[in-house]
Order: sequence, then C-alpha cells, then structure tokens
Amino acid sequence: MYNKNYFSELILSKLELQKKNLINQWNNPEKTRTKYFVIDNLLSAEDCLEIYKSFNNKKAIWKIRKSFRESKRTTAKIEYFNKIIPAISDAFQEKKVINSISKITKIDELEADNSLYASGISAMSKGDFLNPHIDNSHDSNKQRFRRLNLLYYVSPNWNEEKGGNFELWDEKILKPNVIISKFNRLVVMETGPQTYHSVNPVLVDSTRYCVSNYYFTKKSFNGKKYYHVTSFTGRPDQKILRFYALIDNLIRHVASNYLRLKRLDNKKILRK
Repeated sequence: MYNKNYFSELILSKLELQKKNLINQWNNPEKTRTKYFVIDNLLSAEDCLEIYKSFNNKKAIWKIRKSFRESKRTTAKIEYFNKIIPAISDAFQEKKVINSISKITKIDELEADNSLYASGISAMSKGDFLNPHIDNSHDSNKQRFRRLNLLYYVSPNWNEEKGGNFELWDEKILKPNVIISKFNRLVVMETGPQTYHSVNPVLVDSTRYCVSNYYFTKKSFNGKKYYHVTSFTGRPDQKILRFYALIDNLIRHVASNYLRLKRLDNKKILRK
C-alpha cells in the first residue's frame, strides 16, 4: 500500500485542492521577507502516524550535529527505515508534485534532490535547536541553486509550548514568525541569500521528527551568481555569538570555496 505513487497522488490532490489559498499565502508572507506556504493535514492522520512510528528504528544511521550552530540528528540513509519512510520522501520528488509546486510558487524548472544531499530526515529531542541561518546555496556538485525547502512534520500532539518550532525571520533577524511544527503539517519555503530560518529549542522529553526535501534550479534566487555555505547567526539576545558566527561563516566559506575550486567530492554519505 505505502509507496511513492500512493503518497504523491495524495500530496498532489491536496496541492491542487488548495492551490488558490497556497498562491495567496506564497505571495503574502506574514511577518517575514521569506515567501512560504503551509498545508495542514497533508495526509490522513492514520498515514502520518504510521510514518511517525517508523522513525523508531534501531538500525538507523544518524549523524549527530552538535555545535553553537545546531543540535540535532539527521540522516539521508532512509533505506534503513521501514519502506514507508523512503515512500514519503520520494513522493515529494515525483515530477507531478514538483510541477504543481512550481505553478504555485512561479519558480520554473524545479528539480528534485534525488541523492538526498541536503534532504533526508531529522530528529530533535529535548535541548536540540537550530540557530538562525541561510542554507547552503548549491547542490552537491555546485551546479544548481537551492530554491525551495519542504518540511513535513510528523510528531503527534506537537504544540508551540513544546518548543522545536520552525521560525522565519524578518530582514534584520530581530523577530521571528513562529510556525508550529504541527503533526501532519507541510511547510514550503523559498531559500536564498537572505532567507533566515531556525528552530527554537525543544523543551520537552519528546522527539520532533521531520521529513525534508529540497528543490533546485539552474537559475539563482535573484538571477545573479553567488555561492555560500550554510551560514549561521545568533538570536537577537546572542550578541557575542553573532560576532563569532560571522568569523565562523567566513572560515567555512573560504575552506568550502577552496575545496569547490579543487573539485573535491563532498564527503557526506549520500543516499545510493
């Protein structure tokens, strides 16, 4: 029953059904310069719950990320999970789903992240967080620009009080628009040189799971050529961290650009 075609048909149906509302959301972002839209109840509650249950797998290979920038677990090795996880991830990469989202956002020639270079699944537990940042500008081969981020949340009974909620920031990175990481909710946001976003700290002994996908285009966000690593900053009350992050971003950018020019392979373990 659970395969990418099953899920892609359901996702496509919801996109088409809410198309007018989603276009309006996209063109009128609330409290942020970043365009985005939100779909609640993307799948049936039963299907989403099955996805959530399938995250609990002892064979999973997680990469633990812990620094001043972020604290979370991620993996692109989704084949180690129940087949429902690859099915829902691949569904977002189906051409008909991509084309529908392209029409909503008016971004042409969108392409999926088949290798899961930037995509995959993430888990955030008590104390985990993701500081304000802009995403890495390119795909693994540095040939395409990252344009859209799709985040599908599957943890039941998640509310704002639990923390671990998605945030989109204003131009000066002073005040976030909080989007609750609600069960069965899909958030689609644009990514570019100024699209700062984050996740506030998880406050409870629960785990917030997310299925993430990215779309790329050969054309950039603003029609200009640019390249940058994932670049972080601190929250408004983290003045020293903001200064430190500037130096950290510069060092990682120079190092990454050097490796890019040397044409070295990215060492991230990608999906096969």
